[in-house]
Amino acid sequence: MPFKRVKTIADLDRELAAAKDQGRPVMLDFYADWCVYCIQMERDTFPDPAVRAAMEQLVLLQADVTDNDEADQQLQKHVGIPAPPAMIFWDASGAEIRHLRLLGFKGPDAFAQHIQEAL
Repeated sequence: MPFKRVKTIADLDRELAAAKDQGRPVMLDFYADWCVYCIQMERDTFPDPAVRAAMEQLVLLQADVTDNDEADQQLQKHVGIPAPPAMIFWDASGAEIRHLRLLGFKGPDAFAQHIQEAL
């Protein structure tokens, strides 16, 4: 279940357009090496079988904002998140599902249910 990396707004726009063309929903994960909750999500939530099964139905994007450089800051501002961890979802038509934005940690059961709402 590999994540495709995005670094810039242009990267994100390109990947969202490609997913829309394929009629697939998208999840964008904002991650940083210094983010304790990001590491916890990677260790405890993402490997869970129910989470993995749900995530397989999504185009998975990840913005690694560890460096917090200008491109990272611009992407965060563009999407409107203060800091990682954050998960943003788009439906198969390319529209953001705003009410499904997730900031902070979610355990496997709650996260699997959250993803189901995006499908």
